[in-house]
Parts: sequence; structure tokens; C-alpha cells
Amino acid sequence: MEYKDRKKVQEREKFHVFRENTLTRECLWTKIRTLGALSVLVNKKILEVMKMKFTSTDKAPAALGPYSQAVSVNGLLFTSGQIALDPATGEIVGSDVQAQAEQVCKNLAAVLEANGLTFTDAVKTTCFLADMGDFAAFNEVYGKYFTGKPARSCVAVKTLPKNVLCEVEVIAEMK
Repeated sequence: MEYKDRKKVQEREKFHVFRENTLTRECLWTKIRTLGALSVLVNKKILEVMKMKFTSTDKAPAALGPYSQAVSVNGLLFTSGQIALDPATGEIVGSDVQAQAEQVCKNLAAVLEANGLTFTDAVKTTCFLADMGDFAAFNEVYGKYFTGKPARSCVAVKTLPKNVLCEVEVIAEMK
């Protein structure tokens, strides 16, 4: 292969590393190492970006199963769904959707705060309701907290954990 052709292939491979998102960490590390002088800076940055951080705070209810309260990766925070549990007692708070939605938002606030974030950093939420007839009442509480108007999906489901009336999960941009 001529020198010019080899140079073109190397240039293409450089950019391919940044476009490809299905590479394993080891494969990515190997590809970047071959890039030369840039490798030290790029290696550090990519491994920082790929590193996952798990959130655990006692200001929000502990996970009810084998999952985390939230995980941050690639500049985004993904919260697990929060239900209306009191973090101190583990008991359900409220008997109507508004009271439960208030507790859900308090729990989400605690998870967001543990990561240095607020509701205005939310970019997407997914809301689960036990009864779509509760939509207006739920929305009233939701609107008080999510003033930045993130993208949202809201669906009715057959049953939620512990038979609560609502659950919300958030994707937020890390600062």
C-alpha cells in the first residue's frame, strides 16, 4: 500500500473511532492507542465518558430489588422509577394520586440532588399511572416540579409496585 493510501486509511480510522458506538472498551482502547500522540488525551476522555457512576442516597427510598436509584453515564443521569415510599419508614405515603405524586417528586428531588442536579436538568420523564383517570390530578403536581417542561411519556399500566398509583423515572443532563 502506498504511503498516501495508508495515510487516508489512518485518517478514516481516526474518525471511525468517534462515530462507532458499539465498540467494547477494550477494542476502543486498542483502536485509540494506534492513533499516536493524541492517544493519551483521548484515552482519558473516552474512559471518563464511558465510566458509569451509581447513585445511592438515604434521602430517597432504597431500591426494592437488584437495581440502583440512578446511574450516570455519558453525561446523562438515568433514575430508576420512584414510587411514593417514605425513605425513612419504607411505607407508602398518601392514598390519592396527588399525595403520592408529591412523595414521588420528593424522592426524585433527593436522587437528583445527590448528583448535583435539579428538576430543570431533566430532559425526559416517563410517568406510569395505575388509572389514566388520574391524569389531570397527577399532572397538576407534576407541573409544579418539572417547570422546565422536559419531554415526557405518560402511560397507564395494569399494576405498579406495592399497588401505588403513580411512578416516575427521569433522564437528566449532568452538569
